[in-house]
Amino acid sequence: MMKLNKSFFAFIVLLIILVMFGIFLITKPIPKKDPIPKKESIILRVEKPSTQKIRIHKDITVENYFSFIDSLVIKYDSVTPYQLTEHLLVRANPWIIDTLNNTDYYIQKARDSFIYNQKKMIILNKGIDLIIPNLEQANEILSSFKKTKIDVNIPEFKLRIYKDSTQLFSFLVRVGKDTKRFLKMSDRVQDLKTITGKGTIVGYNRYPDYYNPVNSSRYFVTNRDDKRITKLPQVPFIKTQINGVRNGQLIHATTNPNTLGKAYSNGCIGTEEGNVWVIYYYAPLGTKITVRYDLTIKNKNDKDSLLINVYDF
Repeated sequence: MMKLNKSFFAFIVLLIILVMFGIFLITKPIPKKDPIPKKESIILRVEKPSTQKIRIHKDITVENYFSFIDSLVIKYDSVTPYQLTEHLLVRANPWIIDTLNNTDYYIQKARDSFIYNQKKMIILNKGIDLIIPNLEQANEILSSFKKTKIDVNIPEFKLRIYKDSTQLFSFLVRVGKDTKRFLKMSDRVQDLKTITGKGTIVGYNRYPDYYNPVNSSRYFVTNRDDKRITKLPQVPFIKTQINGVRNGQLIHATTNPNTLGKAYSNGCIGTEEGNVWVIYYYAPLGTKITVRYDLTIKNKNDKDSLLINVYDF
């Protein structure tokens, strides 16, 4: 009888526990499921590819500048989703153009700094970063290249750079003399007038040697307008092809800006030293160039103005 009572009591306790557990399950709140978001409420965030940065670990001078930039192009071209070029890299870091522009002897002179040897000037300082553009930035610069053109009006002594119809820069230049002369360098009598026509930028000389075309003698120093003598600068020469002919007509710097605004050269288009760097980096290979001879231009009041007929055309 005692055993039966104990078994019965255990059964009752177990039954009570089961009943209470069942009540708990019945009364427990069912968690609500999160509603499925509507398609229009889903926002996909696509992160733009980040630019790479290159730390410069030593000072880079003008004479070592091109070799350093070339080494970067070779190294990083393999990791960019586009063809990396010198022009693309520098245009992504436009402050480099400003720094090169400021190596101009006369800009430095205006700051009370005498520069005897421009090649020894530091262009890229140790510790600064250069940007390797991402694909979006590169495409934007490449698109800009295709829309860029150079326009030279001889009697106006002006070289302009346009992006589509927007003028970006305007530089005073000198042009070829209105005469013919025997040049030993070409070994013939040559018309020194700057040739008109349409063409493209076809090459550069980034390490130019300086020769007098009249007697073909090489020189290493220059007599400045202020009567000071300095080493010749390292500034690129830009080669043109006009009317399908590569006639040696260059765009290059003059160390004597007093000759700008004149028919003074042996046929080339001359600019200030600093301006050549701007033209160079806005004129990659294939850039269109027009050299014209328009005597009538619009003045500041948008009225026709007649220029001096320097070539007597």
